[in-house]
Amino acid sequence: MNVLTIDFENCFGIGKIQHEFDFTASNSYLIYAPNGTMKTSFAKTFDLIAKNDKKNQPRDLVYAKNAKFEILSDQEAINHSSVLVVNAEDNSFDASQKLTTFIASKELKDRYDEIYSELNTEKADLLKKLKTISQSSDCEGEYTGTFNEDGSDNFFEILSDHLEELQEDAPKISFKYNSVFDSKGTVKNFLIKNEELLDGYIKNYNEILSNSKLFKLTGNNNFGTYQANEMLKSIEDNSYFEAGHKFVLEDGTEINGSGELKKLFDEELEKIIADQKLKSSFDKVDKAIGANVDLRAFKKVLEKDNSLLISLKDYNGFKRKVWNSFMSEIKQEAKSLTGIYNNHKENLESIIKEANKELSLWNDIIEKFNNRFYVPFEIRIGNQHDIILRQETANLEFIYKDKDEAPSKQSKENLLKILSKGEQRAYFILQFLFEIESRRLSDDMTLLVFDDVADSFDYKNKYAIIEYLRDLHCSQKFKSLILTHNFDFYRTLASRLNLYKHTFMATRDHSRYVRLEKGLYMNDLFKEFIKSHNEPKIFISLIAFVRNIIEYTDSAKAEDCIILTSCLHIKQNSLTIDLNEIFTVFKNRINKLKDSELPFDGNEKILDLIFSTADAIAVEENINEILLENKIVLAVASRLKAEQYLIRSLPDFDLTKVGSFQTRVLSEQYKLNNPQSNNLNLIDKVNLMTPENIHINSFMYEPLIDMSVYHLIDLYRDIKNIN
Repeated sequence: MNVLTIDFENCFGIGKIQHEFDFTASNSYLIYAPNGTMKTSFAKTFDLIAKNDKKNQPRDLVYAKNAKFEILSDQEAINHSSVLVVNAEDNSFDASQKLTTFIASKELKDRYDEIYSELNTEKADLLKKLKTISQSSDCEGEYTGTFNEDGSDNFFEILSDHLEELQEDAPKISFKYNSVFDSKGTVKNFLIKNEELLDGYIKNYNEILSNSKLFKLTGNNNFGTYQANEMLKSIEDNSYFEAGHKFVLEDGTEINGSGELKKLFDEELEKIIADQKLKSSFDKVDKAIGANVDLRAFKKVLEKDNSLLISLKDYNGFKRKVWNSFMSEIKQEAKSLTGIYNNHKENLESIIKEANKELSLWNDIIEKFNNRFYVPFEIRIGNQHDIILRQETANLEFIYKDKDEAPSKQSKENLLKILSKGEQRAYFILQFLFEIESRRLSDDMTLLVFDDVADSFDYKNKYAIIEYLRDLHCSQKFKSLILTHNFDFYRTLASRLNLYKHTFMATRDHSRYVRLEKGLYMNDLFKEFIKSHNEPKIFISLIAFVRNIIEYTDSAKAEDCIILTSCLHIKQNSLTIDLNEIFTVFKNRINKLKDSELPFDGNEKILDLIFSTADAIAVEENINEILLENKIVLAVASRLKAEQYLIRSLPDFDLTKVGSFQTRVLSEQYKLNNPQSNNLNLIDKVNLMTPENIHINSFMYEPLIDMSVYHLIDLYRDIKNIN
């Protein structure tokens, strides 16, 4: 990617742009683009080319003109995958998938994959059977979540830890798992909300069991209808009794056949069913369940066995018993899978230990972000070895820090609600850091297009971005086009990256033809103005600057300041001030001009020079839209023409009583006297467009540069011809 050639036509706001970037001269080019010139359209065109979406390509959104969007790298069409547009406003960009590209060494990963290939094959077979038994929509997730609420262990570890709890003769579960343990937690929320009703039912049920001949309370477990019915099923063929066995109840009663047990069961069950207190308490629970349409499946389960409510008193504990019951039906498969895992466990731990040594790149990125960016949170990666070895999606952890509070772990969604606009942009920049750093590992060159990445940042974070751009500028893996409309960022970046010879300023004419002109104003503007004071445009522009110097170093009431003020506002002496007087003030206040000679006719009146210079700018062909001196002269001339008109229109107005904000005071008085005037809008334009351009200092460049010279030409022509 030595030479990048772009040729765009009718791409969003760009009518046409052609340019060639020579990356043999510099890895980075800086482009200052005033608002509305081309920046967003330029970046969006590159972004759509990078995404390579045939259904969504650069185009003219208004007139549907034929679009052209050609990007050549060394005379060949650029590979779309080698382009990345970085826009801190893009909150949809998620680099977590890209984090998986930071893999461990191939040897480690191959060993890891070989083990997990065997494990995952066995696990898939087990889960298939478990799904049939439980009818759960997410066997693995539900199982691991039940026994591992903090997410610290994987499926194999959990199964291994609970293998001893599996019993081949465990009571079977007759309901669908999600009918009781639904993913939305509807049943659990119902049980919590109706705890008093549930407790009333349990109390009555336990009273009956405590007086039953067959059913019993046994500490933490009950021998109730469900358990007795399951026992009946297991002995219904009478073979147990034919083998000479018998049941002896607690009161000494002997049961010698399945028929006897069935009769006793029916009698005791009838007592439960006939109990009015229990029936009444269950009816209340049943009525509450029926009021919620989301509990229909749960209601059907209880209709078959309402004693299930007893077990659900300990919702989480019962859920564990249910999964153990399901898993007990395939205990041999669970035992086999656990054995394979335990055989490989030591080897896996060794691989992970080695992989953790290879996490320096991950940690460098996180550390770089945490150290460079000033935000109230730190970022960690919670599942590093899983990402590296298994290519799972990264689990980013956000630790919010308040000066007087304990650190608090936050979700991404909640974090973004807490952060300021600038802090949010810093978070989105982190996403791109991972993307960019993953490309650093690639063998291919990447073209990075930065779209105002420092906008809305405070100064600390703005400088952090600049330092990162400097790192990329020094890398041989990246070429960068850096777009901005922030003038301070433009000047600072040009200095920090030494891009003085590799900067551009974008201009756009009435036909939307965009040109990239040589970058200007990266150094101290006023030094350049003082050197070129013998040019009429700059001589006029210096009036506002020197006037500010006098205000700061002396007083607004100083005679020199009053003279210069009379050049920017129509005062009683404005028409008589000549260039000799102005140049004398310049020499009095600027030592570098002390021995200079006036390059003009000293007797020429300053207002005449201002208006004649503005007239020349207004008819200039192929005008340089960037030059500040053009805009300053037009703004000053427009202000003066407006005041001349206002004063003519207010013959009785005492000009000597006007203090500060003369143009606005005159405008307000004019509006009072002439509320129906057709010129009110034009007067408002003067007040809106010219103040910052006249009161010029180092923090007021941007309004001047952002404002189109064509708008100022139109304003000057209109105010000049006002009637």
